Amino acid sequence: MSTACGNRNVPSSLLTKLEAPILASVLGAIPPIAGLLAGWWGSLPWKSDTWIPRCALTGLAIGLLIDALFLRRWFRRRYAISWLVWLGAFVFYSVGMFGFFMGMPAFNVTLALPAGLVVGGKLAASNCDSDCGRRIIRRACISTTGVLTAVCAASATIALLHPSTASELQHMLNLGFEVTSAHLVSLIIVGGGALLVLQWTLTAFVARRTWQAWLDSPGRLSDSVR
Repeated sequence: MSTACGNRNVPSSLLTKLEAPILASVLGAIPPIAGLLAGWWGSLPWKSDTWIPRCALTGLAIGLLIDALFLRRWFRRRYAISWLVWLGAFVFYSVGMFGFFMGMPAFNVTLALPAGLVVGGKLAASNCDSDCGRRIIRRACISTTGVLTAVCAASATIALLHPSTASELQHMLNLGFEVTSAHLVSLIIVGGGALLVLQWTLTAFVARRTWQAWLDSPGRLSDSVR
């Protein structure tokens, strides 16, 4: 394992303390958010100012009920949940962040933290050796960075198709020169590339440190794989 993780720059106790609230929040937020959005968008065809909030709140309540019934079980078995389900959750939050921050992809990089926690925990729970762990971490980095690539591509498309993006950027940053299309394209390429590198690096870093953290306290994994 030491070959996979290298020096322990992050204390194991910090990661194990962060793991429970972050992953509980990740799992627990999905049903109410999905219910709220389903109720909201599902009621739009009715075009009723009365029914739209009612349906949205009903969806939210159903999501909270699902959490009350199942969240504890999901969290206890979090490392037995399949990779595809976790990937679906990652895509769900990536799309949600993209919409919430109005197409600004920089905030999507923060999803590397829960992604790394999941990967590291699942590696420890499955007793992976160093070679297997490196392969899985690499695949996880490819997956998370691939999703961010799609997000960046969507953001770049919106920015380039919007005729006032350059002028809005100039005023937002209070720049003393005119922002041209060439400046915008350069910013997209350099900024997008930096985000992708950061996403890959953070996912791998958190996964490796979390893996080591769980190996340092193996008894705490028992409830997660039952």
